[in-house]
Amino acid sequence: MPDAPTITVYSTAVCPYCVAAKNFLKARGRGWVEVRVDTDPEQRRAMIERSGRTSVPQIFVGDVHVGGYDDLVALDRAGGLEALLAGSA
Repeated sequence: MPDAPTITVYSTAVCPYCVAAKNFLKARGRGWVEVRVDTDPEQRRAMIERSGRTSVPQIFVGDVHVGGYDDLVALDRAGGLEALLAGSA
């Protein structure tokens, strides 16, 4: 999928929801760029500025803010995730 938008997951090492989100994406054959905010305060600031949230994970598909793990699953259940991942949403 060369035209598929990049999935970015802002995460920390000890976050169970981060692990769940990455497992969810992996089970669907999707890759992602992980940005660890627990080891880089500048990346944490960037995540907060970009998402307006302080919790992790924060997931983006391209420039679209999906939210956290629960938001990711809800979007999938509502039928909106595949279109977003295909770049057609």
